Amino acid sequence: MKYKPADVWNYNFTSQHKLFLDANVWVYLYGPQGQKQSKVNVYSRTFRHILKAKSRIYIDVLALSEFINTYARLKWRTGTPPIPSFKVFRNSQHFKPVAKDITVKVKQILKNCLRIESEFETLEIGDLLKDYAIGGLDFNDQVITELCKSNGFMLITDDRDFKTQEIPILTANRSLLSI
Repeated sequence: MKYKPADVWNYNFTSQHKLFLDANVWVYLYGPQGQKQSKVNVYSRTFRHILKAKSRIYIDVLALSEFINTYARLKWRTGTPPIPSFKVFRNSQHFKPVAKDITVKVKQILKNCLRIESEFETLEIGDLLKDYAIGGLDFNDQVITELCKSNGFMLITDDRDFKTQEIPILTANRSLLSI
């Protein structure tokens, strides 16, 4: 079934909603300073509405891992002094406070989420790889799409890459909404 992405700004959340937040939304909510403030504002407001409505929020290790790695790489790219590679940064003294910050943020995220398995053992990997081989798809996004399909989750994302996926999507991404 083909879905048209809906604007997250006007969405009326209820306790019946089963939501999966993409890593990019978690970065807007809990990531380091310097993110687009307009996106931070929209997704922060949305998150408050979700919590107030007592909607159920689900997370798996894939989304959590993407959040952790994105946060760390954002800190590396904006760090002072500049460090030549991410691996050098991760093994330096400069990374220790970043790792502690990430740990605090992950604990905050998990307080509001129900942890689930990624269902790797039941995924039709052959089909995913066939689609991936054509090009233009992100493998993690494919896995998230299948996870949402099999569990009846609505995805909240700011990632335009989900434009071809057949799942309900809420977003503040104008180019995704114009599809």
